[in-house]
This record gives sequence, C-alpha cells and structure tokens, in this order.
Amino acid sequence: MSQADFETSDIDTYDYIVVGAGSAGSVVANRLSANPRHKVLLLEAGPASNPWTSIPIGFAKLIENPKANWLYSAEPEANTNGRSIPVPRGKLLGGSSSINGLVFVRGQSQDFDTWAQMGNKGWSYESVLPHFKSIESYDGGEDEFRGRNGPLRVTDPDETGPLYEALFEAAGQVNIPHNPDYNGATQEGISMSQATISNGRRMSTAQCFLEPIRGRRNLNIVTDALTEALVLDGKRCVGVRYSVRGATLEARVNREVIVSAGTINSPQLLELSGIGQPERLQGLGVDVQHALAGVGENLRDHYAPRTRWTITAPGVTYNDKARGAKLVMQAMKYFFFHKGMMGIPAAPIRAFVRSREGLEAPDVLLGWVPMLYEPGYKLSKTPGVTCYAHAMRPDSTGHIHISSADPKAPPTINFNFLSSSTDADITVRAVRIVRDLMTAPAMAALGTKELLPGESLTTDDEILAWIKEVAETTYHPVGTCKMGPDPLAVVDDQLKVHGIEGLRVADASIMPTLTSGNTNAPSIMIGEKAASMVLASASQA
Repeated sequence: MSQADFETSDIDTYDYIVVGAGSAGSVVANRLSANPRHKVLLLEAGPASNPWTSIPIGFAKLIENPKANWLYSAEPEANTNGRSIPVPRGKLLGGSSSINGLVFVRGQSQDFDTWAQMGNKGWSYESVLPHFKSIESYDGGEDEFRGRNGPLRVTDPDETGPLYEALFEAAGQVNIPHNPDYNGATQEGISMSQATISNGRRMSTAQCFLEPIRGRRNLNIVTDALTEALVLDGKRCVGVRYSVRGATLEARVNREVIVSAGTINSPQLLELSGIGQPERLQGLGVDVQHALAGVGENLRDHYAPRTRWTITAPGVTYNDKARGAKLVMQAMKYFFFHKGMMGIPAAPIRAFVRSREGLEAPDVLLGWVPMLYEPGYKLSKTPGVTCYAHAMRPDSTGHIHISSADPKAPPTINFNFLSSSTDADITVRAVRIVRDLMTAPAMAALGTKELLPGESLTTDDEILAWIKEVAETTYHPVGTCKMGPDPLAVVDDQLKVHGIEGLRVADASIMPTLTSGNTNAPSIMIGEKAASMVLASASQA
C-alpha cells in the first residue's frame, strides 16, 4: 500500500506509527492493522526486498551486502585483541529475519521467568508461551508447547548423512542426550535445528506477516524511509520525522508510536530525539527532551569462537559435495527439490549443554556448520566442519550511543566482551566440550582432526588467548532499551518508555537479559505481545 492510496486528509496522520519493519515491527504492524479502523504507518529504512532473501543460503550473500545490511562495526577492545568486530543488521523489510541464519530458538523457560523476577509482570514463561504459540506453525512437538496455525512456518531441516549420525552418536558418548524438540518442555540436548524455512524458502517476518496483508488499505508501508527523530510535545510523542530519497517528511499520530528499529537503531533514535543521558546528548549538540540514563546501556551479545575440524572421509561435508561441478548439482537439487546446501539454515545441528555439574539448565550452546569456510562464507578447499561455542547468558554488558547528531552517522558500539570473568570461564569450558565431543569414538570413522584452536593449545590461558584473537558475535545483540522498574530501565513491562506518553519500544532491545540461544524467535514473540498490549490499551481508552 502506498501513500497515494490514502485520502489526502489522512496522508500525514495515523492511529499508530511503527518504526522499523523487522522481526518485531512487521508483527506489530500486521496485528494493529487487522482492525480496518486503525490507520497504521510502517516505516522501513531499507528497501522492500533483495533477490537473495528468499533462498536460505542467501544469508552468505547478505552478510556483507550494503544493499540489505547496515554493516555496523563494534569498537576495538581488549578482549577482541584490538579487532573491530562486524555487527551485521538487516536493512530491508523483515529486518534481520530477512538476512539471518534462519535458526528458530525460543530460549529456556528460565529466561522469561528471570525477566518476571526482575519486576516485569506478564513476562514469565507461562505468560509469553501463548504468544510463542500464536506466531508459529510447526508440525512437531507437543500441543502444550507448540503452535499449529500461526503465520510463521517453522520446520526441521531435511538433512541426513554420516556427519549427522556421527555427531548424534558422539554426543551420546559424552553424555549429551538427544532432544527431539528443544523449543518444547526442555532445551537440553543435541537436536537438528528448527528453522524458519518452508518448501525451501526463507520464512522472514516480511514474507509471513507483511506479504499476506499488502492489500490492507489502512496499512501504509514506506520503504527507504529513514526515521530521523521522534516528534515530542512536552512529554508526549506525537509523531515522527523521516526522510525518503532526500525529502523530509513528518507524520503525526493519534494514539501511539511503536519503535521497533532493533537493538542498534532503537536507542539511536531515542538519543537523536533528545531522550537519553543529558551530558552525552548535550556534548553532541542534541537538545535534551527527557533524561533517561539507561538508553543505549545493557548491551549483550553472544561472543563465540569458531572451532574448525578437518574430515578425511570423502563426501561427508559440503566442501566435498558442493565444489566445482557438484555445486551445479546442489543448485539443481535446490531448485527442483528444495533440498541440499542451498536450503539449509546456517547451522543445521546444535546442542544445549551444561558447562558443569549442578546447573539447573544448560548454559552453553554448540552449533555445527557442515563445512569449512573462509571469510564471506566462501567454501574452503579443505573438507571439514565448523563448530561455534559460546556462553548463552553472558553477564558482560556494553553500550551503544550516537556518535553525532546526524541520523545517517553510525552509532558507537562497545560490547565489553568477556569483561565478566564468568563469561570467560564458561567460553573456555565450551571449547573443551566441543573437543570432548569431536574426539569421541564415533567421530574417528570420519577421520576427524582438530584444525583450530589446535591440539597444542591445552591450558585455559592458551585457549582464552585464542578466543580473544578469533571470536566474533553470533549476531544476537539485545538489551539497549531494557525493560524493568530500575533506574537504568528504558521501558516498563508494558514496553512504554518511562516518562514519555504515547511511545513504546518493541524489539530485542527491551530484553533485560539475553535469551538462551538465537534471538529471532523471542524478538517475533515480543512483537506479538507488544501488539496485544497496544490493542488492550486501545480497548480501554
């Protein structure tokens, strides 16, 4: 729907404005516009789509593509050995759900119970489970835990073969159980990765929540629209200012603005609008509209080294199955049967494990990529497998803040990885767990040998030094507009910005702690729950 389809008197005034059409924002816009009496504006800074988004393996083409990716970078820091870590974020309809690795992980029940215990009423696992169920359509698992009729299609990878058989057997040999549904009653164990893929196509939120409702006359989706500031009238948000191809526009709102621009851009937009830490904003020439100390703070992400293992058994990994003429065969297999390397998630097998005895739940995630690859996800000539490993609930926190009053200037990102000694200890243990599994008897038949970090690195200090040299994020930043009642919280448990009326934030930035696993699924749930809260407020007005 374009602006031209609206009556002239309604062009600049809406009931709701949603900033950001990503994992959460697409859901919010879908649910709010389901009532034809609600006029909804959805603003997306990027384009409508990219040719690679629908193909699952397309994430390898989008990870460094400026046409679909903000291509942010974090500041160098001590525990990255002075490296600037890439921070890719989706910049198109569907946001990061259109460029991610397609893995669907809700997290543990304890994650959400922790949020509730931190003072966020209505965010316990029992409270969020109905929203998880309502967004998805999944054929496996138990009805008690899984949704059957939601817009988002979730499936199990159609991948089999000696590598997967060996990994499952090796896991059993090191006491890691098989779990047929890690999004069900319990997360612990090794599983094939559930994925946002259906019939070989990516199931982004753009595909599942926006494409089916394109014909709604009360929904205006504007792409290539950079939101530059929120428009405030005292302590109330009354609209937004945005630019489209050089033209500056303004839209007003009757009810609410919902910011769903993501963990990087949501705090950036608040700060550009004068909401944040006064001294910081004043130093950059931004007029302070509302002091809110937590904006941009509490940044968390998963910091993961990628271990690499060679495999001498022929035809086991995609380094053998997709090189040269065999790559053409993989392409034909995908286009005719929707199977093979081009139709799988980034890591089609994963394990959730405990780093030590006595823990109530897993605290480490291992994920296997069935190939060795070079920078840019280019296939290596050497056959092998990559296994990343990380602590799932890191204590280390960083921050994101604007570097300029210019909306086009990228913000400054500081993760402070491994600033918590606990995170460092767990990450070292995670690497050791990978070693135990990859050297279990079941892997011997494949001719498995450690390439990185290398057998010569044996002490904790040596492994930790290697982690600092090579680890990267797993692209799960959260927390910069934290939900809670404490002084550093940005939103309350209704996702309303503290001290500002008519303004909510709904995306991964509101997570007070990082969930146990990939963050796309909980981000979509946040969008679903946010929409229900907005609609509940409207019914009470």
